Amino acid sequence: MLSPEDNELLTKVGPGTPGGTLLRMYWHPISLSREINDENPTKFVRVLGEDLVIFKDKSDRFGLIADKCAHRNASLVYGRVEERGISCVYHGWLYDCEGNILETPPERNDAIMKSLKATAYPVQDYLGMIWAYMGVQPAPPMIHYDTLFRPDGKRKWLIHPRLDANWFQAMENSMDPAHLQVLHQEFIGRGKTPVSTTRGFTDDVESFDFYITSYGGLMKHRRYINGMEDAHPVLFPNILRQGASSQFRVPIDDTHTMHMRIFFYPTEDGSEPEDAFDPEITFEKPIKEDPTKAHPETKFILHSVNSQDQMAWETQGPIADRTHEHLSYSDRGVVLLRRHTKEQIERVQRGEDPVGYQRDLNHPIIDTNVDDGVRQISQQRTGLGTSATADAEAAKG
Repeated sequence: MLSPEDNELLTKVGPGTPGGTLLRMYWHPISLSREINDENPTKFVRVLGEDLVIFKDKSDRFGLIADKCAHRNASLVYGRVEERGISCVYHGWLYDCEGNILETPPERNDAIMKSLKATAYPVQDYLGMIWAYMGVQPAPPMIHYDTLFRPDGKRKWLIHPRLDANWFQAMENSMDPAHLQVLHQEFIGRGKTPVSTTRGFTDDVESFDFYITSYGGLMKHRRYINGMEDAHPVLFPNILRQGASSQFRVPIDDTHTMHMRIFFYPTEDGSEPEDAFDPEITFEKPIKEDPTKAHPETKFILHSVNSQDQMAWETQGPIADRTHEHLSYSDRGVVLLRRHTKEQIERVQRGEDPVGYQRDLNHPIIDTNVDDGVRQISQQRTGLGTSATADAEAAKG
């Protein structure tokens, strides 16, 4: 179990919190690019506990700025986009994409324009998503993971329903291999019947291993009694690379999380498709009887691996109370994740870069062994054995 202080350290994401400061050192996908267009040039988003507005000015630049105008706190969601930025609809204060105040109607207030700046963050449009960096400047390059940057394959986004729980509950699940054979037994059996629903397919697994990867992520590794193995890395801090997919868990605030994944399927001949960086976008169907409500006011529809996972994450509570848990030997990966995250928080507090942080714009693509993940999916499809790669396929619903 954790102390209340450590539980808060790992879960709080707002401005000024240690965990939130760590998460702000990385780029996060926060919106579909297509949702901000000429007809709808602004969109409200809540990210890491901050109320923000994405906008696209008439020079085709994207910006991310605090929702409240610095003048009288009117929302910039209703702002008018112009060539140089976004103008508050209330009195016309004009902001550029960097948050600089360019005009202060009805008068020109040079003192305000020189001394005041709105909160604004760098964004980029990549793979059909708006990505935001909310940490210390200058902004680093995005981490060049293979599933995001390799040109020799096709991609597809799957957007899951909002998670009504803290982001760290989803990440702990990524380092918890034991739940697969029990929670997801209906989806991984491939026609087999478990000895009991209590054990599910637990007895198919010979052993679990956990370790830190060369690029600073974490690995969970299973070995099955039939000789099969699978390994799924957590790309620190909030991505699970599992099978062909990379799952992002982006905190909206302390008790809500965006959940999306991108699939990468390499071409067999190494060719580079023209649409390699223009992914198809699909949405998972609702996973609750009433999607507007949270547990226990609504029931989950357990039609997929993801809906089962989300049920488990949300029913722990908006923020799981880890002071009342009782961990076992199979929870070693969860303990490793907590320790690793705490260590990275402490690194940032000392002014050091956390793991994975890049300063070289042209750093090499980081190989997360996605090719092996795709091969595992192929083996699982052809019935060569039960594998955790069922996660990716079953999650399609």
